[in-house]
Amino acid sequence: MRTAFPETGRAADALLNEMDSRTAGDIDWRNGRTPLYVFKGSESAAEIGKAAFNAFFTENALGGKRAFLSIGGMEREVIEMGLDLFHAPGGADGHMTTGGSESIFMAVKAARDAHRASGSKIGEQLNIVMPESAHPAFDKAARSMEIEVRRVRLAGDRRADPAAIAEAADDRTMMTVASAPCFPFGVIDPVAAVAEVARDRGLWLHVDACVGGYLIPFAKANGEPLPDFDFAVEGVRSISADLHKYGFCPKPASTLFFRDAEDMARAAFDLDVWANGRFVTHTIAGTRPGGAVAAAWAVLNHLGHDGYRAIARDLLANARAWREGIEALQGFHMFAEPDLTILNFGARDVDIFAVADRMAKGGWLPGRTQNPRGMHLMLSMFHAPARQDYLADLGAAAEAVRREGGASAAKAVY
Repeated sequence: MRTAFPETGRAADALLNEMDSRTAGDIDWRNGRTPLYVFKGSESAAEIGKAAFNAFFTENALGGKRAFLSIGGMEREVIEMGLDLFHAPGGADGHMTTGGSESIFMAVKAARDAHRASGSKIGEQLNIVMPESAHPAFDKAARSMEIEVRRVRLAGDRRADPAAIAEAADDRTMMTVASAPCFPFGVIDPVAAVAEVARDRGLWLHVDACVGGYLIPFAKANGEPLPDFDFAVEGVRSISADLHKYGFCPKPASTLFFRDAEDMARAAFDLDVWANGRFVTHTIAGTRPGGAVAAAWAVLNHLGHDGYRAIARDLLANARAWREGIEALQGFHMFAEPDLTILNFGARDVDIFAVADRMAKGGWLPGRTQNPRGMHLMLSMFHAPARQDYLADLGAAAEAVRREGGASAAKAVY
């Protein structure tokens, strides 16, 4: 039965109590039982982020240049900090969005409009050539703009294959993609090699660093042997990086950067079509929460380089401990050599989805990948205290499947 609109209002205490009771069926995310969706760097970062968000709860970031100059100024400083972090040249620019999908959408729009500016005509079928591991947000944007998507094979190490990209590209290819890292396997694509193809073929290269953008620079500063992925690589034309993932800022907050401010202008919607006058946004959204901007500014300034380096060190140590624990169990193996905090593993002697089904019955939310069939973890500091329990339950679930047999008909759904 459809929920009817309430005839009368209810007391705040009653509503708060009901909302709290409704969480009884949620996965216990605070204790690390979900493999994605939420992120933790430190208690202090979470506290300052929440406080800043609430302090600017009512402000609208759409009015950051006219009404809420405080929000506009903080957003500008967040962007400048990102430009500094990602080795942007003079003339580069960027803006905040509500998430990685929106950042990617706006990058695709900019690339399409740049291709049109170079001579292609409206109605001509443009295409994006990208690795099969690239995020579906590119497909969402492509379907919205009637752009063909050509997903190409990966190399043996599950990274992008520059030769496959070059082979699939043609004169109507408007964009190619590298991920830092890709979500399915947690590996950083060879951005420099893909950039060489992009330069040779005249392609727009977008680096999807939504996962790793605010983690890789600090891990590298700690001495991790990770490749360059940002504007330090000639040929990278735009970068998306989520603040609400490993930037540990409250949702919704992402950033999108362009090597050239002219490209950022192409991403904008600049409309003078109605009675009110000119309407300009660099996002699909009009209204955006001012709290998300203020919280991002507060968290970046609270942590600074030293804070992010400390978190990066702890995160990677935690991820290595998880990997070692999983590989120590009978039959489990990684599908790729993880660069950061994403693990994707399979099982040699049992149906791993059947194992995942048993983990779900034990109160875990199992991440699954369909090709190949595997289990997936996107680790943050929420997961550090959960590791031993997870490993014990994973081993027990695998033994039960070995003993009792069976296969799972479950699908990998996100």
